[in-house]
Amino acid sequence: MKQTILIIFISTLIFTVMEAQNSPLNWDKNKKYRIAYVDEPPFYWTEGNLVKGADIELAKVILQAIGISNIEYHLTTFDELLSGIQKGRWDMNVPIFVTPERAKLVAFSLPVWSLGDGFVVQRGNPKKLTSYEAVAMRSDVHLGLIPGQVQIEKSKSAGVSDSQIVMFNNQQELIDALLTGKIDAFAATAVGNNAVANANPKLESIPHENSKDVKAPVGAFSFSKENQKLLQAVNEQLRKYLGSTDHRTRMAKYGITETEIDSVVSNNSSK
Repeated sequence: MKQTILIIFISTLIFTVMEAQNSPLNWDKNKKYRIAYVDEPPFYWTEGNLVKGADIELAKVILQAIGISNIEYHLTTFDELLSGIQKGRWDMNVPIFVTPERAKLVAFSLPVWSLGDGFVVQRGNPKKLTSYEAVAMRSDVHLGLIPGQVQIEKSKSAGVSDSQIVMFNNQQELIDALLTGKIDAFAATAVGNNAVANANPKLESIPHENSKDVKAPVGAFSFSKENQKLLQAVNEQLRKYLGSTDHRTRMAKYGITETEIDSVVSNNSSK
């Protein structure tokens, strides 16, 4: 009898310890959890001393739900996101597109959105650019891109030549180049391009013409492969939160709708 009671006591103690290890209260309260981002509205951007955006808000909601409230934001370049997380310069990257090549370098969370590409052009789309193939067919067209973006490979796969591609460090440089005629278009996500065009009356957002059979790529938070504890906690909360009324309401403020949300919610629920 005493042996049985002892076994029950030990089992309960082990369970309690395991629960404590998984508890939100177990996070280091003195540590600042660092999130890296770039300036790319409506997903993430800097406004005065504030960091804003759909994915910034999502990250904050998820981290606070798992017990992390001491958050620090690091503005960086797109090309440094993956190397920065690998080197431990920060703990978490804002969502970017998931690719097999990137997955070799970092650990991705569950997908949080699915986005199609598009162009930003001068209003009226004078050169009628609706796809990467349309750019490839015109040698007089110059396309602006940012190092590290998946749009580079997409454009080249469609036949866009190196001589047609002009690289810029960030979105503002792309906008300036387009307004001054140095490029004819720049490529990014259609949702992001809508935000750019809404803020610039001289510019227009052109979503790409895609086959209905082709699924839009997904984006996710990324972490160091050694940071499994944070990754697993984030994933657990994403499963609970993505697709909720609160999630949809928050994302709608930034132009992210069921088109970008429903497919990833459906896929995540089956995992």
